[in-house]
Amino acid sequence: MNHNHENISKIAIGTVQFGIDYGINSGVKVEPNEVRKVINFARNKNITLLDTAQLYGSSEQVLGDVNTQDFNIVTKSRGFNGDSISEDESNLVISDLHQSLKLLKRESIYAFLVHHGEDLLKPGGEKIFKKLEIIRNQGLVKKIGISAYVDNKLEKIIDRYDLDIIQLPMNILDNRLIDNGLLSKIYSKKIELHTRSVFLQGLLLMNKKNRPKKFDKWSSLWNLWHEWLSDNKLSALEATIRYMISIPEITRVLVGVDNKDQLEMIINALDGNIPDVPKELSTNDVNLLNPGNWENF
Repeated sequence: MNHNHENISKIAIGTVQFGIDYGINSGVKVEPNEVRKVINFARNKNITLLDTAQLYGSSEQVLGDVNTQDFNIVTKSRGFNGDSISEDESNLVISDLHQSLKLLKRESIYAFLVHHGEDLLKPGGEKIFKKLEIIRNQGLVKKIGISAYVDNKLEKIIDRYDLDIIQLPMNILDNRLIDNGLLSKIYSKKIELHTRSVFLQGLLLMNKKNRPKKFDKWSSLWNLWHEWLSDNKLSALEATIRYMISIPEITRVLVGVDNKDQLEMIINALDGNIPDVPKELSTNDVNLLNPGNWENF
């Protein structure tokens, strides 16, 4: 099957599962041999970007051990726990990057992000950003930026700092970035937007009988969702991935996979129609859209 090149070039691989047990539906850490298959398959399909982080357990090391020299790699700093950022702490950004380069077996990488973008708003946060600018000036990374949530801090960060890349959650049910105008703003500033959560940790791909009972409080949304899919003869996978690919402001859509077959299914679902998504399919309920809140209900 020949794929529309533009579609596939938007896909990037999120590698959190390569390093830790992760996600609602898998909870398995991917074996190195399977990682190799995923990477080789991605390469053959002209996928060029891998996203990892220091906080993803052994993920960086796994990527260094399989041959990923020809991929663009995005990795991320630690999270900073204190209420303010000292000069010493901000220097950890540089040592973190060097540690990542060592694990990844790279001289330089595509991008380095602050894992918790809101750390930049803490007193002293600008010290972290200065260190990012230093590593970019040294040519160790091409681009710098943040991973963040969609909340009231996001606009402040975008206004205060000159970012190359922002990684944010977004999916077919989550229209917050469109509604609050930030999608357009990010695009007009020529900032690369990498999205995560296209499948909402697998929740959007579940049928009624596999979906954990605690999500029944959104049953009217799920009913609309399944009805819309069935009316349009779309699978949940086709709808979720095509929707994200179709948004011109998005540079990369990160997909997390446990095995090569999943990646193949995602790629096979890319090409084809995506009808307009009705307004009533979108929600801004952070209890649903932020998986960090799921354990609270």
